[in-house]
Amino acid sequence: MLFGSGQKILFIGDSITDCGRRDVFAPYGNGYVSMVRALLLARYPDCGLSFVNRGIGGNTVRHLAQRWEQDVIAERPDWLSVKIGINDVWRAFGDNASDAVPLDEYEATLRTLLDRTREATGARLILMEPYVIEPDRTEPMRSAMDGFGAVVGRIAEEYGAVLVRTQAAFDAVLEHTPPSDWAEDRVHPALPGHAVIALAFLRAVGFAL
Repeated sequence: MLFGSGQKILFIGDSITDCGRRDVFAPYGNGYVSMVRALLLARYPDCGLSFVNRGIGGNTVRHLAQRWEQDVIAERPDWLSVKIGINDVWRAFGDNASDAVPLDEYEATLRTLLDRTREATGARLILMEPYVIEPDRTEPMRSAMDGFGAVVGRIAEEYGAVLVRTQAAFDAVLEHTPPSDWAEDRVHPALPGHAVIALAFLRAVGFAL
């Protein structure tokens, strides 16, 4: 397991990370972050790990840039998990197309934020692929999302970050089930879908029973 004794793990992202953490499910939400926290604490009670959730629904990488100093740098995490990109893509296919983030801007902004984090905190990085729960890779949103996921994978390799292959995890379950089993809108998972994400995260950080 990659996490060490007394370390702080900070999660930042959009609604999939938020998951009510600013409301009735404060402070961790009721999604994958809460699942990951619970399982890590149960399996490694001697580690004294602490967790912070800084997801906000509707965020793109532009929103992260606006709040990075307060929500990441000031927290001084030992590990930073970033899951962003779904809204950056999704908005191009809805009523707010002007709010979509082009791929080159997404990559440049994400790199700037990660560089700032490494310089200011020395935190180790965990990057989670953006995803859409859609098995047809030629479908327009899925195709666009795969491009953003490829950028995340390339950055993870260059930065020596842990890569959580979220899209691949959903692709694996979609071999046996329809998208509606996991999310009505192909994006916001029900509890089993959050479990898919949590398991992908735990595998990536070396969780072992």
